[in-house]
Amino acid sequence: MNQTDHDDHGGASPYEPMADAGTGAIAEHERQWAMFAHLSALSALFTGGLGAIIGPLIIWLVKKDTMPFVDDQGKEALNFNITVAIAMAVLIGIGTILMIVLIGFLFYLVAFALGVAWLVVVVIATIKANEGVRYRYPMTLRLIK
Repeated sequence: MNQTDHDDHGGASPYEPMADAGTGAIAEHERQWAMFAHLSALSALFTGGLGAIIGPLIIWLVKKDTMPFVDDQGKEALNFNITVAIAMAVLIGIGTILMIVLIGFLFYLVAFALGVAWLVVVVIATIKANEGVRYRYPMTLRLIK
């Protein structure tokens, strides 16, 4: 896989099979670690949001050099959760400022909808990683290359 394959998806499906060059399949332990990289983002529900970045970051840093599929999916999970964190900070910040004018409530509703969407795509990514499929989150800033 070259850099272009990883960064430019050209409107293609976010589901992209990724096979090991030797066997044609991704080893189960590598799929599990990739699944954990996505699943670890759910720790945000218990850590005030910080776990959404810390969980995937730890798994990616530990496994990136030994497991290419985990390297790919760990970066994907990390980029997506950083993107959502930025969006949430902006939405909640603007909502708080505008709450004085009583229209900020709409921003809180959008932030809630973003939270629900985050949960859904993290679960989808977790399932796809466990199946050995390289998943690409929608509307994600690719900050980690």
